[in-house]
Order: sequence, then structure tokens, then C-alpha cells
Amino acid sequence: MSLTKKYLKSKPVCKVTFKITKTAAKEIAAKEVTVVGEFNDWDIKGTKMKKAKDGSFATTVDLEVGKEYQFRYLVNGETWTNDTKADKYVSAGVGSEENCVVVL
Repeated sequence: MSLTKKYLKSKPVCKVTFKITKTAAKEIAAKEVTVVGEFNDWDIKGTKMKKAKDGSFATTVDLEVGKEYQFRYLVNGETWTNDTKADKYVSAGVGSEENCVVVL
């Protein structure tokens, strides 16, 4: 899993690429993955990640610079998982669950 950030010089936006590697996708038996978070109002339909030929999943989202966004991955429409490379983690407010955070 990884987060890649590409800051734009022309405007206060960062292109954040969320990626689940081929190995991680295999470990979690991913057939489809959605990234769900504050940037899409926690809509479980969220932002679908595209599956690459190598079996990895990725999507890029434009996010405003100077903010922090909580997110998680929804695998196969039923299992929540976190990004092992998130900038930090915060309590999700449900038991011991944690949300990932990307800091821009």
C-alpha cells in the first residue's frame, strides 16, 4: 500500500494517488476496492480504484492543500482495511477501529 502526493504549482491542490500493491491485494483477496473518506463524504460507493494488469489497485484524487483527510479502503464491498503507509491514524470512534489520515 502507498500514498503518492504530487503538488500542483498552478493551484493549491495535491494529486494524491492511493495504491494497493499486487501483494497486498492478494493478501486481502481483493476483487474490487473503493477508497472512502472525508473527501467523498464517507460514501461507501466512494471512489472506485482501478485494477491494473499486475493485480494492484490505484486511483488519484485531487485534494486541497493545507488540510488533513481521513479515509479507509472498502474491499469487496464488505471489509474495511487501512493503508499501512498513511501519514497518521486517528480513532474512528467505533471500538478500537482507526481511520487513516493523509496530511497535505
